Amino acid sequence: MKKKSPVRPRSAVTVSGQSLSPAALRHVTMADVAAKVGVSKMTVSRALNRSEGSGRSATLALHERILQACKEMGYVVDQTARTFSSKRSGFVAALIPALNNSNFSDTVHGLTSAVEASGLQVLLGYTDNDQHTEERLLRAMLTRRPEGVVLTGGSHTPAARNLLKAAGVPVIETWDLVADPIEHTVGFSNAEAVAELVRHLHAKGYRRMAFFGGVPESDARGADRRRGFESAMKGLCLDASRILSVGRAPVSMADGAQGVAQVMLRWPDVQALVCVSDHPAFGALMECQRRGWAVPDRLAIAGFGGSEVAASCHPQISTVAVDCVSIGRAAGQLLLRAIDAARQGQRLPAETVLAPFRVELRGST
Repeated sequence: MKKKSPVRPRSAVTVSGQSLSPAALRHVTMADVAAKVGVSKMTVSRALNRSEGSGRSATLALHERILQACKEMGYVVDQTARTFSSKRSGFVAALIPALNNSNFSDTVHGLTSAVEASGLQVLLGYTDNDQHTEERLLRAMLTRRPEGVVLTGGSHTPAARNLLKAAGVPVIETWDLVADPIEHTVGFSNAEAVAELVRHLHAKGYRRMAFFGGVPESDARGADRRRGFESAMKGLCLDASRILSVGRAPVSMADGAQGVAQVMLRWPDVQALVCVSDHPAFGALMECQRRGWAVPDRLAIAGFGGSEVAASCHPQISTVAVDCVSIGRAAGQLLLRAIDAARQGQRLPAETVLAPFRVELRGST
């Protein structure tokens, strides 16, 4: 008679020396909490609602026992059913181009500080300056029914625009003045900001200026800054053709180092270099110091954004300073008003909030 193979036990996972079966790895439910405390699911639900400020239900001692059980068991309230019944998910979605850029992290900080007092959380995604990535993230986020969406810039794929218009939630585009906004806007003209920088440099005596940034199709705001440079130079009857594009956005410090070398090779008589942002401006400054090109005597350098790196180096880099936290805070305040109107079955009329900027000329020019 053929010997039967031994029955193998179901796989298990070892955590901190304890063997856990697959069944033990399922998520903890409200019924589990109720069973541990010895009460009904309704009593647990009422206790948790009380914790969120919706009235009194259980006695204080029972209430504390339920909260302690939730803590010990790692129970987290499942908001799915609550979202569908109340149409309030409790979060807003925000998309930024990059996580390692202090301008955008400061914007998110301002947004969060504005909405968190109302109990809203920010679900953050980053697009890496790619419109198709933005579209993909929007599709994923909208399935979770955010109560509002905050975007960076006004350039999106047609499909993304359709998604946002069909979602029926407030939408705010930031960091730009959008010609055809989806709804609300909090920003400024990137073109006018760089044009103002060029006019300040001209007033200091600079005439032969060049612009450095990423390839225009990779960065809509960068393309606007490039147009602002061209417009201002032409308005001053100066040569506007000294423009160099290196790499895709976000343009890095390494790109700036490479870019300044190419600028000096192509146009050795250039007096000032306007960079699309502070990070490549810093890279250009470091490369000039490495090569022994005095800044600003041999070449003046300016950036954009007013970031910490521009103020921390020597010489400090001239820049267009933008209050990033205020942009986020203004977007958050506008979003709260729009969400409040939506909860009452109304639609807040589209608004445009102008964010201020200022040119700061420093040691690099």
